[in-house]
Order: sequence, then structure tokens, then C-alpha cells
Amino acid sequence: MKATISKESITKALSLTGGIVEKKQTLPILSNILIEFKDNSFKLVATDLESELTIIGETDACETEGTTTASAKKLNDLCRLIPDKSNIELNLSGDKLNISTKNGKYSLATLPSNEFPIFESGDSLNSITLRSQDLKTLINSTSFAMGNQDWRHYLNGLFLKLEEGVLTAVATDAHRLALNCLDSVSDINFSGIIPRKSVNEINRFIGDDNSELSLAINDTSLVLSNDNLTFKSKLIDGAFPDYNQVIPTGDSSLLDVNVKDFVSSLGRVSILSNDKNKGVKIHLVDNNMFIRSNNADNEVAEETVESKYAGEEIEIAFNVNYIQEILNNQTNENCNVLFFGSDKSCLILPPGGEFPKYVVMPLLL
Repeated sequence: MKATISKESITKALSLTGGIVEKKQTLPILSNILIEFKDNSFKLVATDLESELTIIGETDACETEGTTTASAKKLNDLCRLIPDKSNIELNLSGDKLNISTKNGKYSLATLPSNEFPIFESGDSLNSITLRSQDLKTLINSTSFAMGNQDWRHYLNGLFLKLEEGVLTAVATDAHRLALNCLDSVSDINFSGIIPRKSVNEINRFIGDDNSELSLAINDTSLVLSNDNLTFKSKLIDGAFPDYNQVIPTGDSSLLDVNVKDFVSSLGRVSILSNDKNKGVKIHLVDNNMFIRSNNADNEVAEETVESKYAGEEIEIAFNVNYIQEILNNQTNENCNVLFFGSDKSCLILPPGGEFPKYVVMPLLL
């Protein structure tokens, strides 16, 4: 195997695959990346047995085809520090991958490519086509509410469902819930829970552009691909809770507030909140919103936020981090908060809209 590739091409590919490779592996081969040169193109594959990312690109020259594996971290660190616009020659000699540049020579240990695990994606998958920007928006607006190492493993991921032409993403950690929808022209149905790590990797490599992606889910796996990238992931085995039961309904009181003002006020007041539950109290009465916090040192913070409020007087407490994360994902100048009682969850929506919708449970202070 002998090929020449530009520094920019290989470092871009290595930076994407690096997130898949775990730093601490029980199997040495999983710390390596599969490298293949063929027909003036290269292929890099990384896996942690739960997910796999394949990147395909062009070489400047491919004298001899071949495949091997080498340390993902060492190869990435080395290529990244090579001067920009350099050409890098990779040459497999025995069990060493020799790397040559204009001013340097390096030799990395390899492991046989036939030891590299093959990711099994299960039964055939029906795919849909969507825009990368739309998928990124869907993920960004919901994934922050995923559970993190929750014993209820089905909460540690993003639930994705395609039904009746609507692609729905839902995430919850049992304290708050985020839901958003995207219209699809497809008439196929699928659903699955994408693991937290895979969601973060998808969000890392898909761009904000308008390029097309192919997305497919079966009972066990997800496959996401475009022209030069294919990402595969196992799904979380389990049933996602019925999120519709969590969304509050019935008579409510409506708060219309400027998002920037609300976020700024919460940020200041939360400085003096209790470190344990980060609780802040919101008092709503006569078109006024008062935000208050205190802590074990008897320190107190209070602010008034200009807003429009229609409904009965209410006092309710929330974890400030949950509210702030939701507000940071608002795309409108204002947002609507629906209150159903001081001991019930609130519902946050865009003005005059239905999605994205967010549910936050109250705190008992």
C-alpha cells in the first residue's frame, strides 16, 4: 500500500472519525482506524462496536492499493501538526505504516486489517431523504434534554419516529421534555432510540448546509449517509415512554416574555440560588414577573422582568438550568410559557406555534 494525500484531506477525515474511537479500549484494534487506498481514493473507518463512521475521499496519487489499521490518535495528532498544504505519503512496509513529508519521516505500528470488526446493521432498512440543515435543527432543538447515564437506559438517547409523513424527535430525562417535528414526504414508518454518544457524533459531522442525507432505521440500527460519509449506530433496546401523557393540557395561564430579557434575568438571579437544586421561584401577577432565589447562606436575589401575563396569580419554582437551556434554543424574539398550576409542569412554545414544544417539571422548594 502506497499513496499520497494532502494534509487538508486526511486531517479533515481523521478529525471526524476521531470522536468514534474510545480513548480506553479493552481491544487494541478498537484504538485503531482502518485505512484503505483504492482507485485513487481513500477510506477511513472507525468503530467502538456500538457505532461506526466511514469517510471516503480522494488521494493525490495511489501507486499501490492496500488496507491496514493504525492508531487513530497518533495518526490524527501527527497529520494535524504537519505544515499546511503539505503532501503526505503513506507506505505500508511489513507491520509498519511509514509516513513521509517534505521534511520528516515517521513510522507507526499497525495491526492486520482482517482483525478490524465489521459492524452489522441487521435487517434491510427503508431510507428517507432529508436536508442536513433540517436534521441538525431537529437534533439541536431536542437533544439537550436527553438523560445522562440514567438507570432507565431508554432515556439516555433521542427517540426518533417517522409516522404519517412526520419525523418526530423527542428527548427527556424525566425532569424536562423536548419535542420537535419535521414534515417528510415519505410514506414509510420507523422508530428507534439513538444513543446519546451517537446523537452527539451525528450533530458533530452534519453541516448547516442544504445537502441531502439518507436516513434509515430498522429494529436494531440506524444508518445515516451522504456522498462521502456513512454513519452506523446500534439503537437502544427498550420502549420509549409515552411522551404525549407528559404534555400538560387543560386550562392554563399564558406568559409572553422576551427571551433575551428572561435569560439575562435568570442568569443573574441564579448566582445566589442553592447549589444543589439550582432552584429559582417565579411569581406571576398583574402583567408582572418576579424572579427570586436564595441559598443556605441567606443570600437573596430578586428581579422584575417586563412581560405580558394573562391568568391567575401563580408562584412556581424550577431548576434554572432546565429553563435556560430551553430558552437558549428559542429562535423567536419572544416565547410563550403556559402554566397549569403551581404544582404542575409548564409548557414552553414559540408565539402562535406548536413546535418545538418543551415541558418542565416544577421544583418543590
